[in-house]
Amino acid sequence: MHRILGSLLVAGLLLGASSCRDAEPTVSEAVMNIPVALEVSRFDQAFDRMNPEELPRLKAQYPYLFPEQYPDSLWLAKQRDTLQQQLRAEVARAFPDFGPYQVSLELLFKHLKYYFPAVRVPRVVTLTSEVDYENRVLLADSLLLIGLDNYLGANHEFYSVLNRYIAEELDPAYLVSDVANTYARSLVPNRRERSFVAQMVYYGKLLYLKDLLLPLEPDSVKIGYTAEQLAWAQANEGQIWRYFIERELLYTTDQKLAPRFLDPAPFSKFELQLDNESPGRIGRYMGWQIVRSYMDRSGAGLQDMLAMPGEELFRESNYKPPK
Repeated sequence: MHRILGSLLVAGLLLGASSCRDAEPTVSEAVMNIPVALEVSRFDQAFDRMNPEELPRLKAQYPYLFPEQYPDSLWLAKQRDTLQQQLRAEVARAFPDFGPYQVSLELLFKHLKYYFPAVRVPRVVTLTSEVDYENRVLLADSLLLIGLDNYLGANHEFYSVLNRYIAEELDPAYLVSDVANTYARSLVPNRRERSFVAQMVYYGKLLYLKDLLLPLEPDSVKIGYTAEQLAWAQANEGQIWRYFIERELLYTTDQKLAPRFLDPAPFSKFELQLDNESPGRIGRYMGWQIVRSYMDRSGAGLQDMLAMPGEELFRESNYKPPK
């Protein structure tokens, strides 16, 4: 009986994730009642305010941030470095209070604990990472490290040397979504199939998990698009699908398709005049719609969906883009 009730609750939440795309998003009472106490440590602030004689204490408190091969003189020099000081000052200005993000992260972990009870709630440590935007969020067992200098806003002067498509994601609006993506990658089985459609479905599974974990976030934030980029993808979904079908791309294992349609890029590469209008990673968006179609029509359980081979999921999705 308990297993049946649990299945019904999960089915109800999955249905909520589907229907919330057409209605006001909500969080179920079952999720809200899950206790989560998130510990957040502001290492960025502690390091910035540290007196030199306090370094041993800070190293003892955060040993994983101080590799033994580096002498204390290096850390003290880093603290005095004017560029590093400016970086930490900008982080302090952008994140004087991490409270609102902590609330959003706690809600994320409530959802994670609901769907994946074995997931451990980590200790969150905020720091500066010299704008290491490829590693904005790092998960190591019971630690979640967040480089706040990667979330100063797309137009921040520190990002002026970066490609625009990279800078657009360095916004605080994407912080919690990036954390959700980090966990999704740890929960979705690694890709084994090499076909283009299987790769699309893999990314679609990641994004579908974010539908469940971030029900209050807009789709643009989940995929890392601007509102305009998402609108373009939605308006052109049928044409994109026709392009893939007519060129027989779905089952090809051509490795050149990943940089064209799946990898981060300023735009997707159809090799047509519309390229500059398109957002990058459009294949991920299409995989998302395939997985949504499968879950909407199949009633499958979440774990079964995650374990299903990509090509099989696609065939059973009966995916048809809007006309």
